[in-house]
Amino acid sequence: MPLGLGRRKKASPLVENEEAEPIRAGMNVPGLEGSAEGTLGLQPGLPPPPPGLRPRLVFHTQLAHGSPTGRIEGFSNVRELYSKIGEAFGIAAAEVMFCTLNTHKVDMEKLLGGQIGLEDFIFAHIKGQRKEVDVFKSEDALGLTITDNGAGYAFIKRIREGSIIDRIQVINVGDMIESINGQGLIGCRHYEVAKMLKELPKGRDFSLKLVEPMKAFDMISQRSGGARSGSASQLGTGRGTLRLRSKGPATVEELPSAFEEKAIEKVDDLLESYMG
Repeated sequence: MPLGLGRRKKASPLVENEEAEPIRAGMNVPGLEGSAEGTLGLQPGLPPPPPGLRPRLVFHTQLAHGSPTGRIEGFSNVRELYSKIGEAFGIAAAEVMFCTLNTHKVDMEKLLGGQIGLEDFIFAHIKGQRKEVDVFKSEDALGLTITDNGAGYAFIKRIREGSIIDRIQVINVGDMIESINGQGLIGCRHYEVAKMLKELPKGRDFSLKLVEPMKAFDMISQRSGGARSGSASQLGTGRGTLRLRSKGPATVEELPSAFEEKAIEKVDDLLESYMG
C-alpha cells in the first residue's frame, strides 16, 4: 500500500465490495523530489540530489490508547513504518495493527493508506483484547467490508447497518480477524479473507477469533468509526503530500484539489452501492 503524505485517497472502489478492500503498501522514501510547500520538481536531465541534501521527513507519533510522543523517520514501506513505531515505544512491530492520521480514535475515514500529509500526526493502534465469537450465517451477506494493513493483518473497515454482524455488538470496526473456524489468517490479504467469508455456508454457525485495538478510556463505548462522513475534513495543514510507491522513488506532490476529492468520493459511493 503506497503510503504517501497528505489526505488519503481512497483505495480502488473496484475491490471495495461488501467484504474486501485493500490498503496499498509500497513506500519508497529515498529519492524525494519535493518540499513541504508543494511540488519541487527537479530540472529535466538532472540526477536526484545526494542523500545528504534530501529533505529529512520526521513524523510525530503516539500509541492511540495513550503514550508519550515519539519521532520516526527513515521508513520506506509499511513494515518499516511499523518497525520504527515499535522502536520508538519499545514494542514489537507485530503489535501494530494499523495507523490513523490526526485522531486516536478507530476512525476508518482517517486510516493511513495511500498518502500521509507532511504535517499529519500518526497514531498507532496496537493489539488489545482477544475475543471469540460464534456467528449464525442466516443471510448470504454478512455486512462486512474487510481491508488489510499491508503487513499481514486483515481487519474490519465497515459494518453495514442492519446486517448480521451489526446485530452482534461485540464485533466492531477495527477488529483484526485472526482466524475463521480455526483457520489462521495472519499473513492473508483482504481478498483472501473476504473469499473465505463469502464461501461460508448459509444456515450454519461459524466462529471468528478477533483481536480488537487497545482502547483509551474515552474509546471504550465506541461501536464503530467506519461510516462515511458527510464532510470529511482535510488531514493535516500542509499543502504537500508524500506519495510512497512500491517501485521508484517517493515524491512530494500537491494535495488533490477539492473538486478532485469530491469527484472521487462520488464515484466510490456509486460503485460501493452497486457492488453491495
